[in-house]
Amino acid sequence: MRVEDLPKDQHRPYEDVMAMLLGTFFVALGVTFYTHAVLLTGSTAGLALLLSYMTSNVTGWGFGVYFFAINLPFYYLAVKRMGWSFTLRTFAAIGLVSLFSELTQGWVQFANVPSLYAALMGGALMGIGMLMLFRHRTSLGGINILALYLQDKHGWRAGYVQLAIDGVILLIALTQLPLDRVGYSVLGALTLNLIIALNHKPGRYIGVS
Repeated sequence: MRVEDLPKDQHRPYEDVMAMLLGTFFVALGVTFYTHAVLLTGSTAGLALLLSYMTSNVTGWGFGVYFFAINLPFYYLAVKRMGWSFTLRTFAAIGLVSLFSELTQGWVQFANVPSLYAALMGGALMGIGMLMLFRHRTSLGGINILALYLQDKHGWRAGYVQLAIDGVILLIALTQLPLDRVGYSVLGALTLNLIIALNHKPGRYIGVS
């Protein structure tokens, strides 16, 4: 019998809520590590971080504002390809990450965090948080939606798709950040995406929401 032939376990509503709260909080904490060390990640989160670094002295906007705004155009693809349930979950998750990332800046203060530790721990926290969201049919928008769609449609691993796109974003970052920061960011992106690639293979996890 194939894995896909086995009966699927149904997630209960409270399990989905708990996964969304914990997953988004983990991601927001990882973003806090990255913000403190001035690092980047990929996808729309990386673009939001980059914009916040470039314009903080002008607009005063942090990661959360940019992250929420950048993801707005991707909801059309989410509805068209993944359905309303997935889209509403994703909208809620993006809103929570945006909120938690702003609040965590005041909740957690770092006296000194080495860049290497920030890259590894931040990448791990974001990877674990995204994995929790993926397993409850939720994403963090943008490129995550595309990656999940390609996995569902063609069996491509979401982590590897994300890794390729993240590489392009980090190359763009070379024009804005010092080389060592980009290097640490690459290490963090590898940590994040390997966690997803090794733990979110098609057919391995059969719980549904």
